Amino acid sequence: MTSSTTNTSSVPSTASATGVLGKLSNLHVVIAVLLLATFYVSVCNVFFAEGSLLHVSDYTVSLFGKYLCYALLALAVDLVWGYCGILSLGHGAFFTLGGYAMGMYLMRQIGDRGVYGNPDLPDFMVFLNWTEMPWYWAGSDSVLWMVAMVFIGPGLLAYVFGMLAFRSRVSGVYLSIMTQAVTYALMLAFFRNEMGFGGNNGLTDFKEILGFSLQSPSTKLGLFITTALVLAVAYVICHFIVNSRMGRVVTAIRDSENRVRFVGYKPEDYKVWIYVASAMIAGLAGALYVPQVGIINPGEFSPINSIEMVIWVAVGGRNSLYGALIGAIVVSYAKTRFTAIMPEAWLFALGGLFVLVTLLLPKGIAGFVPSIMTKIKDKKANAQALQDKQAEDHAAEVKS
Repeated sequence: MTSSTTNTSSVPSTASATGVLGKLSNLHVVIAVLLLATFYVSVCNVFFAEGSLLHVSDYTVSLFGKYLCYALLALAVDLVWGYCGILSLGHGAFFTLGGYAMGMYLMRQIGDRGVYGNPDLPDFMVFLNWTEMPWYWAGSDSVLWMVAMVFIGPGLLAYVFGMLAFRSRVSGVYLSIMTQAVTYALMLAFFRNEMGFGGNNGLTDFKEILGFSLQSPSTKLGLFITTALVLAVAYVICHFIVNSRMGRVVTAIRDSENRVRFVGYKPEDYKVWIYVASAMIAGLAGALYVPQVGIINPGEFSPINSIEMVIWVAVGGRNSLYGALIGAIVVSYAKTRFTAIMPEAWLFALGGLFVLVTLLLPKGIAGFVPSIMTKIKDKKANAQALQDKQAEDHAAEVKS
């Protein structure tokens, strides 16, 4: 009796340990795959000459770097949508604000190497006959200012919007429309030359970053590796957030906000917190995106871009951090290939992909493999049970 009781009591602890190991293994696999892929691309770019089957061109390195920026952005969207239930159609605003903070810094690094040779003012300001730099450009030549604004700009916007919207208990489709309206308003504002951000042309013609030429292959590779490392760190942070006590409260808010409020929590505080964290990650993605692409303009505020971000997460799998990464990379690669063949049909293909995934893969790509594995295990278990039953029946017949 004692032995039986001991074995029974050890089952929950064993199951718990297995669950913890399973969660840790997911984190370790994602980080390992990311770092190994980064190492492989770097080696193939540096050590294999052009024409070699294993060579990865500088253009491809920059393209992969852009995909990783999108993956970081999808991670930010999944944090608020997949785990908190906030369907944000305005994350393009946070991404673009972070990009403009980086763009302002890169513009100041041009100095007198611009078209007009003015050491103090960017070319677009000289073209518009501006005599001095706006006050909000003060300090933009400092890398510390740039890093601070990459987080403060998106974070402050998310905090103000979140405080107004969440404390007013705006949710559902109304909240989604409001986020889209804010993004669209910012796009219209940044298109105006008077704003001092380059108007419809935006900020471009960057020369260097931290003293390194942006045209140098080594700089492009360095930016790619930096983006991969930042993505890995951000993934670990998001994994910690969603598995923390606060993260569990956020998930409970997604499932039933009224119940969370009934037991004594303030859902609006948690929603503001997770929204600000997500906005900062999106701003960081925008900052890494700009030096690799070479331009930032108001078109990045377009609501279509924010909708596409949501589709990344839906395709990869909501409520799955690694699913968001997969969705962003897969859809972005498909866009690169599809727009090269039929650019005008891409939006139709994207919409069709979203509908198909919603109907056939409600849990996205990340939920497809586990569901298949579960079905295989169930079939094996049923087959084993049938064999055991047949063996018992045969033994009973022999005994009789």
